[in-house]
Amino acid sequence: MIRAILFDLDGVLVDTDTLHYQAWKELADRLGISFTQEQGNRCRGISRMDSLEIVLEGASRSYTQEEKETFAREKNARYQQLLSALTPDHAAPGAHALLPELRRRGYRLALASGSKNAGLILERTGLGQWLDAVADGNLITRSKPDPEVFLTAAGLLGMSPHQCAAVDDALAGVQAGRAAGMLTVGFGDAALHQAGDYNVQALEQLLPLFPPLEGSL
Repeated sequence: MIRAILFDLDGVLVDTDTLHYQAWKELADRLGISFTQEQGNRCRGISRMDSLEIVLEGASRSYTQEEKETFAREKNARYQQLLSALTPDHAAPGAHALLPELRRRGYRLALASGSKNAGLILERTGLGQWLDAVADGNLITRSKPDPEVFLTAAGLLGMSPHQCAAVDDALAGVQAGRAAGMLTVGFGDAALHQAGDYNVQALEQLLPLFPPLEGSL
């Protein structure tokens, strides 16, 4: 029986994908590299350094590891500048209603995101108050589709994988949830690819999938 729901952050609870793309695009423009929206979509759900490799695909020269780490820091600094303008109104439509309702129904809730900025985003949007645990890029060493972040989140909740549902908008995220042995719910782009065991396009569509647990109401 599902007793916990683990959420990805970017593109699920908060739409920060456009901010990621803007920050990467500014870096690419400065380096004289073409960076398309399609490449930006491929950066979803993976680590910062893996995303940088996608950004540098069109580079006319190779870069040292030191240069790459500098680029990654520059991008993250710009991204954090953009995040500083976030407010609770920037949460995904329905997020502020969904999370407390799922808590009321008796589910434990956790974040399972590769973002190292998750804490700042949760604070700025006010979503952190509804989460029982946060597993983010500061706690893991392997990015999705590796299942580490989902397994870490389940461990923080004291739940076994088969008691958890993983909600993610990236194909890599759904693959990670499945590799963790969890029920998977594809959201957004992942839903369009019918990647999950269930697939939804709006947060409120999760409610029929997770009825109240016995004794919760």
